[in-house]
Amino acid sequence: MKLSILDQSPLSSGKTAGQALQASMKLAQSGEKLGYTRYWIAEHHDFSGLSCSAPEVMLGYIGANTENIRIGSGAVLLPHYKPYKVAEVYNLLATLFPGRIDLGIGRAPGGSAEVTMALSDNFLQQVWKMPESFKELLHFINDDFPSEHMYSKISAAPLPSISPQPWILGTSEKSAKLAAENGTAYAFGHFMSDKDGADIMKRYIENFTPNAKLKKSESIIAVSVICAETTERAEQLALSGFIWKLKLAKGEGKNGVPSIEEAEQYSYTNAEKEMIEDMRAKTVIGNPQEVKQQLTDLQTMYQADELMVVTITHSYEDRVTSYELLANEVFK
Repeated sequence: MKLSILDQSPLSSGKTAGQALQASMKLAQSGEKLGYTRYWIAEHHDFSGLSCSAPEVMLGYIGANTENIRIGSGAVLLPHYKPYKVAEVYNLLATLFPGRIDLGIGRAPGGSAEVTMALSDNFLQQVWKMPESFKELLHFINDDFPSEHMYSKISAAPLPSISPQPWILGTSEKSAKLAAENGTAYAFGHFMSDKDGADIMKRYIENFTPNAKLKKSESIIAVSVICAETTERAEQLALSGFIWKLKLAKGEGKNGVPSIEEAEQYSYTNAEKEMIEDMRAKTVIGNPQEVKQQLTDLQTMYQADELMVVTITHSYEDRVTSYELLANEVFK
């Protein structure tokens, strides 16, 4: 089983954004030592409790402090940006860190309506143009515009010896179709979807169009995981993230992920209890043996090549421990 890390760079109550970002760098270093395949960091804008608004900046920092682990965006929110600029940035990263850069692309806004307006004009129009923009981005990455194209005489310099690997990230049939049609790798966000992800992944694999860059489909499922030495401890750790999401839904949670003590003191409504049960159902929680079995079952169901784990706990040490326990169980 191949395992990777998806990091949303969560802010914990009592901590600063700077501390959260340092914890992200240390997580990447730990992941490399433990044998994780890749480390991706997410893009969010003015999103309470999430600290990374510019993955490309963090990737330069993380790349300089790691040696072998693949690093990438999870994801660049393409409707906000021009494909040429995205290609320049990730070609530069691929020049600095040869053979290590993944370019994950998504279409979500990554923040509120106000943030969307502040970032880009006509966001919805750019979402509709996503297939066209993605194809343009691929041409810049591959440096292969047709000779008659207006961009054929320009390059997204510097051109690296090994290009970034493009990925489409999504939770819908549209994203799977876009990846399959363009012959790119695909990552499905199991932890944030209510849809039949296994069927969506099946369609991606069946409809994948091979090309010179990628001969066969390559897939990841992203899963929320809390692993601890005992099931009881894992359930306790998971509660902090659940309460934080409840607070976010109410427009609160700006202080970040609450401590276990804060979470245990939270007074639930009946509706909130149902919300927590729904969150628990979407999260893999348990001791190392239980978590490995659940992930194995998910991989079999999805027929995915790789699992990408997102773990949010109040304590950054507990987060690293969760990844460590899982790696020791899977890679032993």
